[in-house]
Amino acid sequence: MKRYILAISGLFFVAFSLVFTSWKKSNILEEKAINANITPIRNAYLSFAEHIYDSANLKASGLEFPVFEKALTGFYNLKKSGRVSNSPLLTIADFDQSSSKKRLYIINLAEERMVLNTWVAHGQKSGEDQAVTFSNQNDSYTSSIGFYVTGEEYQGAHGRSLKLDGMDPGFNDNARLRSIVIHGAPYVSEGTIAALGRLGRSQGCPAVAPEFCNKVINTLGSGSVLFINKSVADYHSPYLNENSAAVFAQLPSMLNSDLASINLD
Repeated sequence: MKRYILAISGLFFVAFSLVFTSWKKSNILEEKAINANITPIRNAYLSFAEHIYDSANLKASGLEFPVFEKALTGFYNLKKSGRVSNSPLLTIADFDQSSSKKRLYIINLAEERMVLNTWVAHGQKSGEDQAVTFSNQNDSYTSSIGFYVTGEEYQGAHGRSLKLDGMDPGFNDNARLRSIVIHGAPYVSEGTIAALGRLGRSQGCPAVAPEFCNKVINTLGSGSVLFINKSVADYHSPYLNENSAAVFAQLPSMLNSDLASINLD
């Protein structure tokens, strides 16, 4: 009986090994097939991003391509998630740059042009001219990096303002609690830069010059994407999947393709 049981056990082990090996090979082949299909799409996506970057003259305006491509990836993944409107606008506040630079970019992706390039303030406790410290905590007086979606406008202490919803857990999802909004502020001006060598600073809001506030709010409206960038190693986001963005960005030209059904989440 013991020998019989051992023999049966051996057969089960061999059968399991064969099934597992077959399953593993199948998964590897499927992964290779998906990668083979995705690679040309991703290459086309990067070429598309470079085309918009060049057309909008972003390099000459001080925005580096990796920052733009990262923001664009988040834009398409947020579109895919259904969290934003059909607005073609992508706004980037690039805190890799100093506050004395015009580091706010509003880009119309459909028209491949820059709508506005101006100054934007960072939080008081994020740094002097350079923003180096970030927090998601209430009353921290710091900026919070990551992806936002614009909300409703209201009249507040700084006049007309636009609410923001943070999309990145742990990085900016306390934006509503912290009252992080876009508003105008007199310390965002050339005069302040001339006097201090930097812009004035906010309590964490991406504040803009008063003379541009109405234009910014009118242009962005509700449901558009804002990306506050700082190239730091510990930042991660569920919206930075380049393969997913590449597929979604090209879906209109792939309606009859099996690639349109690939789930890369």
